[in-house]
Amino acid sequence: MSKRHSAKYKIDRRMGENLWGRGKSPVNKREYGPGQHGQRRKGKVSDFGAQLKAKQKLKGYYANISEKQFKRTYTEAMRLKGDSSENLIGLLERRLDAVVYRAKFVPTPFAARQFVNHGHILVNGRRVNVASYRVKIGDVVEVKEASKQLAIVLEATQSSERDTPDYLEVDHHKMTAKFARIPALTDVPYPVHMEPNLVVEFYSR
Repeated sequence: MSKRHSAKYKIDRRMGENLWGRGKSPVNKREYGPGQHGQRRKGKVSDFGAQLKAKQKLKGYYANISEKQFKRTYTEAMRLKGDSSENLIGLLERRLDAVVYRAKFVPTPFAARQFVNHGHILVNGRRVNVASYRVKIGDVVEVKEASKQLAIVLEATQSSERDTPDYLEVDHHKMTAKFARIPALTDVPYPVHMEPNLVVEFYSR
């Protein structure tokens, strides 16, 4: 098992939740955390503990992005007008790797990051290999021609494990996805309950 996969499953077990709603998640069999102390009975969680878990869960969901990148996204969300927690979700969903994952071009957020980094994705006809690249409303994200028949792409697009959200206009025949609008929290198909408001509280302490 690769480091990438083992890290992904460790996040699931540490959170005690099937973050990506995948059938292969170890949480489906064992809900306790990894390690020799994973089965210890947990006491009441403090406010700080709840905020920390909410941050780790949201950060982990997006392929466990770095703390530096995540906090930078939070800082930008705070500068925007409107609800900061909604802004945070909107910014995270505008990441190129998140769009590639939502469009079902690949099976996981981790695969999406790697897929972008390896140069398989075009944005408005131009190759972009930066996973954190932020798409804008109206941008068209496309799998480049030479990559459209890759097994990982064909398997992901044909999978019934999840649906594409309505803020993307996806054409799996052409392997394109148009970013139609910035989603609200309720629009995002998280398999588990996310609490971006607690993430805002965590950084606002």
